[in-house]
Amino acid sequence: MTLIWDGAPYHRSQTVKEALEILQINLEPLPGYSPDFMPVEHLWQWLREDVTYHTCYQSPAELIERVHFFEQDINSRPFEICDRLWVKNHLEEDEEKLRVSR
Repeated sequence: MTLIWDGAPYHRSQTVKEALEILQINLEPLPGYSPDFMPVEHLWQWLREDVTYHTCYQSPAELIERVHFFEQDINSRPFEICDRLWVKNHLEEDEEKLRVSR
């Protein structure tokens, strides 16, 4: 099995390396600063846009409830999830130019 992970420090810890070896899992790191290859990053952004941007909740329970409604909502629209979270398997040259400051 190959597991694809970003380069977070806790993914590179000795404990993780030992567990990967014991479980016979190959770790394939993503290139640095490559959220386009990690659809969960776009899901977190979508959640923040719909739930937390410019919003203060009265209690943790209210925030948890709102996240639950968000989850129910997006799960009821699987094609929208596919459209929004589609994994890129190549880089768009014009888009990448915008990412690099000159």
